[in-house]
Amino acid sequence: MKILSITAGAAGMYCGSCLRDNAMAAELMQAGHEVQLVPIYTPTLTDEANVSQHRVFFGGISVYLQQYSAIFRHTPWIVDRLWDSRLALKLAARSSIPVDPESLGELTVSMLKGEDGLQRKELQKLIHWMRNETEPDVVILPNSLLIALARPIKEALKRPVLCTLQGEDLFIEGLENRYRTQALDLIRANIEFVDGFLPVSEYYAGFMAEYLGIADRKLHVVPLGITLDGYSEERRQSSGTFVIGYLARVAPEKGLHVLCEAYRRLRQRAGSPEMRLEVAGYLAREHRAYLAGIEQQMTEWGYAGEFRYSGVLDRQAKTEFLKGLDVLSVPATYDDPKGMFLLEAMASGVPVVQPRRGAFTEIIARTSGGLLVEPDDCDSLADGLISIWESQVLRDELGRNGCDGVRKHYSAASMARRAMEVFSNVLGGVTEATSRAV
Repeated sequence: MKILSITAGAAGMYCGSCLRDNAMAAELMQAGHEVQLVPIYTPTLTDEANVSQHRVFFGGISVYLQQYSAIFRHTPWIVDRLWDSRLALKLAARSSIPVDPESLGELTVSMLKGEDGLQRKELQKLIHWMRNETEPDVVILPNSLLIALARPIKEALKRPVLCTLQGEDLFIEGLENRYRTQALDLIRANIEFVDGFLPVSEYYAGFMAEYLGIADRKLHVVPLGITLDGYSEERRQSSGTFVIGYLARVAPEKGLHVLCEAYRRLRQRAGSPEMRLEVAGYLAREHRAYLAGIEQQMTEWGYAGEFRYSGVLDRQAKTEFLKGLDVLSVPATYDDPKGMFLLEAMASGVPVVQPRRGAFTEIIARTSGGLLVEPDDCDSLADGLISIWESQVLRDELGRNGCDGVRKHYSAASMARRAMEVFSNVLGGVTEATSRAV
């Protein structure tokens, strides 16, 4: 099958959606399918072999310039190459391309207007390129924020268009009220042009059905999957120190402050073990003050020497980081639809302790690789964490279960197989509908 998959770059961040899209494309290629993975906004950053195309469409610089200056909406395409190059986009991503929803309301709405938006020239470039490429069997959009591409792509290629759903509601809810309302109205107006939606979890299928008003018949769950190369159940020998880990974006919604408060309460309990809190993950500029506040709080509590932030980790560093943990917890304060960090930890034989919310519930239920605790409850989280330390039998059992469960249910291979089932069913449905119409 020939598959054209669009993926949205996230500047200089290891983005879970980018990693997922890249793993899917790589697995489909390995299975013999012809896949073009096309970046939007910026080149994608992955911690494994990047299989995306060299050219970036809707380059972040062009999109931004066209939003705020009419001159750039009419510059020749050949001139745009100056700031659409991968080098220019990578340099801009390090410093100036904004990614937070608070500053992107106008641009988000403009993009959702599609051919009527200020970036119509970028849409014309994409369609022109598509028409000159080998015709795909199916086109995949990375999220509903790019749903305005569905109708023009269908009209140009006469092929079905699918749309992945993988956490964009968090961005939408971060928009100012006036922009959020417009964005939701525009997304809902374009649902009819999408042949099928691919939520990454059962939770997100139910949520987005209600949030956007998507009919159940259009929803096809394709569970998240990870590439398992480099992950091993082999872990460090216990040193007598209870090592709690956090591996995710350092942002308030991911709940590092909740984990630190649970850590404090554990340390204050009589007979608590020697402990350490290891943290790693992307830190955006706007969240530096958040991390600084946490570090100051840990210092005031007297635990500065037990807290370490290791920054962004490449794949090798990430797998080594996980091997050194006794347990991982990312106590998000919202209903996370993905939880890739859970899969990475469990693939390494590390048990997890998570709030009972979002996709965490189904992932842990399916793998039996961790414990669920009450959301936003530091005492409940502390109880869950310490139970892992107190029972070596439980720790080993959860570690084995998680390791086996991820390989059985959440590998990139299983994700790709499920995706192909959906693609084939959608293509079959479109062909049948076309035959009836004729």
